[in-house]
Amino acid sequence: MMDQSLFERSDVRQLVHALALIGDEDDLKRFLTDLCTPREICDLAQRLQVARFLDEGDSYVEVQARTGASSTTVSRVSKALNGACGGYRNVLIKLEDEA
Repeated sequence: MMDQSLFERSDVRQLVHALALIGDEDDLKRFLTDLCTPREICDLAQRLQVARFLDEGDSYVEVQARTGASSTTVSRVSKALNGACGGYRNVLIKLEDEA
């Protein structure tokens, strides 16, 4: 379940709003480069890959081998993927619709 109190914070609201304003991939790349370390960007990308592979039916062990993610990360992503919030699921559907 989404922690609504987190999204009530003014700094978090500003971040969410800033991300929503970005409509161009190049602008988003520049923002992510300024906002995150290279490792953080890779961690986010890895989590999305984990979600994709789990959604495709790969086992935890297969996902770990394919992505290098820890068992904790795979478990956490799986819980979110199948949870009530639906963030991963929504993005995966949008990515699939583009394909």
